[in-house]
Amino acid sequence: MSRAVSKAVRKVVGSEQEVAKQLCTLVEHLSNEAIEARGRFTLGLSGGSMTKFLCGGLPSIETEWDKWLLFFCDERLVGFNDDDSTYKSYAAGLIGKTPLKEEQFVKINPDLEVEAAAQDYEAKVRAKFPDSEWPCFDLLLLGMGPDGHTASLFPGHPLLDEKKVWIAPISDSPKPPPCRVTMTFPVINNAHCCAFAMAGQGKADMVKRILADGEALPSGLVQPTKGELMWILDEAAASKL
Repeated sequence: MSRAVSKAVRKVVGSEQEVAKQLCTLVEHLSNEAIEARGRFTLGLSGGSMTKFLCGGLPSIETEWDKWLLFFCDERLVGFNDDDSTYKSYAAGLIGKTPLKEEQFVKINPDLEVEAAAQDYEAKVRAKFPDSEWPCFDLLLLGMGPDGHTASLFPGHPLLDEKKVWIAPISDSPKPPPCRVTMTFPVINNAHCCAFAMAGQGKADMVKRILADGEALPSGLVQPTKGELMWILDEAAASKL
């Protein structure tokens, strides 16, 4: 774990608002860098507070929006009208408030059973990364749960060791809803950049356990093999480091 801890770039700022600002500045910078280098920007999204940070800040950035492709690090297997749908949250916050269009979001099929939904979503991702053994996303924006989970990869779950598929089904999520699809660690750790962004005293204990103590919890297993790892924290979340 010490390699991952030393590799992570930590940026500590004064407030939750500054966390959101730093996050959106990172997205702006990496989007423009990727578009210049590769002609497109591939971004993986997560739910929770990440949604609030991005929907509040992204409309003001400067980027070539038509070159973006947006994916989901994980998604709950619910309809797009359900409040648990991560896609619903981003569609409401970004479509119409930025030039992004619905077809730029690579979405699950919520009408399928969970195993079929994972296979279908992997096929959609593979279509955007043809001839790749593993996809290389420009940026994956990850959350961290109170148990240290990230995406839908939970402590002690067999999916932590999944090394064959890009997208895995989970039907026994300890956090409802139980059925989800998630990127696996080989995909996450093949990204050009992985970033966590969080604020508040409620995150401080788990931030310490991962960044200072090096516990092998799922969020601590995010260790990009060739890319960058960034943690953007407010002073409260970083208070126990």
